[in-house]
Amino acid sequence: MKKYIHLLLLFGLFLTLANAGSVTAEVSQKEVVAGNMVQLRIKAEGKRAVFPHIEKIDDARVLGRSQRQNNSISYINGKMSMTHTTNLILSFAPQHTVTIPSYSVKVDGQTYTTKPITVKVVKASAPGMGSSVKYSLHIRADKKTVIVGEPLVVTVYFSLKTGVRLADNPQYTKPVFKGFFVKDVNEPRSYIKGNQQVQELRYILTPQKEGNFTIGPATARISEIDRSRQDMFGRFFGSNWKSIVSNTLNITVKPKPKDTDLVGNFTLTSQLDHQQVKANKPVNLTVRIEGNGSLEDFDLGDYEIDGVTVYSDDAKIDSKLSGDRLKSTFVKSFAFISDHDFTIPKRTISVYDPEKKTVTTLTIPAYHIKVKAAAHTAAVPTAGSNEGKVQTNLPQPGQNAEKTVVKKVEVVRVNWWMIVLAFLAGALSMYLLSLLPKFKSRVPSPFKESEALKLLYAHINDDKEAEAMVRKLYAKQNGDKSVIIDKKELKALVDKYRVR
Repeated sequence: MKKYIHLLLLFGLFLTLANAGSVTAEVSQKEVVAGNMVQLRIKAEGKRAVFPHIEKIDDARVLGRSQRQNNSISYINGKMSMTHTTNLILSFAPQHTVTIPSYSVKVDGQTYTTKPITVKVVKASAPGMGSSVKYSLHIRADKKTVIVGEPLVVTVYFSLKTGVRLADNPQYTKPVFKGFFVKDVNEPRSYIKGNQQVQELRYILTPQKEGNFTIGPATARISEIDRSRQDMFGRFFGSNWKSIVSNTLNITVKPKPKDTDLVGNFTLTSQLDHQQVKANKPVNLTVRIEGNGSLEDFDLGDYEIDGVTVYSDDAKIDSKLSGDRLKSTFVKSFAFISDHDFTIPKRTISVYDPEKKTVTTLTIPAYHIKVKAAAHTAAVPTAGSNEGKVQTNLPQPGQNAEKTVVKKVEVVRVNWWMIVLAFLAGALSMYLLSLLPKFKSRVPSPFKESEALKLLYAHINDDKEAEAMVRKLYAKQNGDKSVIIDKKELKALVDKYRVR
């Protein structure tokens, strides 16, 4: 019994020491669209916390309030400690940028204060809706006139009147974007504006050619609860499906004032891993382009260098919206393989900036590659040389021959029964050998994979199998251990083009 009392006293001591008070405040997000909900959490550590009564945060009314408690035990360096935490969670919907003030909280009789927090509010851009509209679709574009290659952002707004209950999620079909490269922005935004709940879906469009184009409409099927049908408990069941259609947009696409490769504001960097390399070893060049504008339809063609095998991977393109600007990144790598010195030529990319109305040039510099010769194998003797001759003890013409020793060979007669025994022993040995496990010998490849890579690369444009094999060989050369080369398939491809 005394042991249990000591344990309880010890546990109470730990509890007292562990609950040193502290108070912190944080918000669910520091930047929101006007009307969107924000949560403020005030966290107090201690046995007893007393929070202030908060009805408004700045001029935004508190719409929700909850309080939670939590106990946790931890062991640090062999010592046990207990933490008692109380969380006050307040929900509000600011209409403009607000600064959450410092609040005072009493924890175990001592007063602590939180730090002020600023929440930036972005103005809602959804079109105004009448109070009588239950739900609607609307499309807007940030630009109505662009040039070929200049991106624009199209936003679809779905509005639902507050209080309207749907039986199921809306079935949405996005607009038709004929004549444009399209990229979905996977960051939908939702907020409240007036008496409407609004959800935004955004798309990045890059015009492919000049002309007048019509975007839209977007459509959706809405399942509204049928309030004319109730069960015996007074609950509504069933639904009414209705279709809604958005407006359309007319976009004018003009030709570029100057013929350039890109439209926007970009920078270029290039990186080479080696400028000295052993024969038939790859040299890797990586080109990176980034900036404001679209790179979705940009293609950096392959290099063509006499006597050099060139391999390139598919470009990696990433696009995202930063505010109202499209930020894009383009990365592509090239591999050069040769057995002699060569030069990677300089390349230029022209860019038209629609804001400054100027043309700039991005440059990939030239690189001079030094190739070290491969180690030579032992030379094969040529006709007329003294190398490689086998010396014998046979007398040369004109020299004194040594005495020739003549040996007398005696033929020994073998008895017939010995021959029969030898035959039977041989047959028995062959039978026993046939019972042993058979092992399939591995035939070494008569060619190197590096040679196969160079041979097959010249045929990747007209042979899908050759292209697939080149990709595997190159990946294996670059250290990808998951690649398995089918030796029979590789030999068949090499033999196919060796004959030619």
